[in-house]
Amino acid sequence: MNATTRDQLPPPLARYVLRSSTGLGWTGFGAELLAFPAGAYQVPASTAHRIAFHVGAPVKARCRCDGSRCARIQAHGDADVVPAGLDGEWIDESDSTILRIWVTDRFARTTFDQLGLTASQARIRPQFQLRDPRLQHLAWALRAELESDLPSDPLFAESLCTAMTVRLAAGAPALGERKQTLGPSAARLVAEFIESHLDQRLTLSDLAALVELSVPHFKVLFRETFAMPVHRYVVQRRVERARELILQGKLSATQVALETGFAHQSHMAHWMSRLLGTTPRHMMRAAKQSHDGDPSALIERRARYG
Repeated sequence: MNATTRDQLPPPLARYVLRSSTGLGWTGFGAELLAFPAGAYQVPASTAHRIAFHVGAPVKARCRCDGSRCARIQAHGDADVVPAGLDGEWIDESDSTILRIWVTDRFARTTFDQLGLTASQARIRPQFQLRDPRLQHLAWALRAELESDLPSDPLFAESLCTAMTVRLAAGAPALGERKQTLGPSAARLVAEFIESHLDQRLTLSDLAALVELSVPHFKVLFRETFAMPVHRYVVQRRVERARELILQGKLSATQVALETGFAHQSHMAHWMSRLLGTTPRHMMRAAKQSHDGDPSALIERRARYG
């Protein structure tokens, strides 16, 4: 293949940030959807591990990282992994779009420590043009969160990023091969904690610590116990709590959203519509009509206004 030399390429323009996780409440990790005009790019060393997924049409490219060089045609879903502390260089012969996900070394180390990995296992290796269907599935789920006008709870993104970190570990053990569940007392403790903290931000680390489990193992056991992932269980409980408050008719929709841990009223409406098939507005209207038809409410109004 006749590769274009670096001197023949136009100087790169500024990259364009199409989407960013800034402001979504993600901690210890993040993601960006970036547009890169054709050209050469120096990627300085970082304190975070970076995974870059190519999005869209194929692009001829060359790259260098940790003394290794690669010339290839990047296809949709190909990933380059640059561990923390390493720099690199990328030369794209045409415009490209990249989904870049980053994980702080602290986030990765915590995950590896919880898995009990040895020093040789607990590392992320530099890789070019990695194709891993499971890793792609997790990455596209994070991309969907970036592109959604109403992203899910940060707990969902944390679950995805934890799974990606485990997947990238050089010697991570397989999880979930045996069907196990949380014990009755542990399941009750977790459920009660979630119930009493629905209005607050919940993290996998906090929930796993309640029952003295690693985050990766807690995720597996929780799903087997409650028949759904942690984030979905939390959202369902928030929706049900919101429904109860709306039917009481004492709070506005905005107040209900805050009381149940949703980012805002629209976020609550999205999940209520998705899980219950109705909206807060329709539910409040129905609750008002029911209240208006209640004889005790009618007597109270007559006594108040004559």
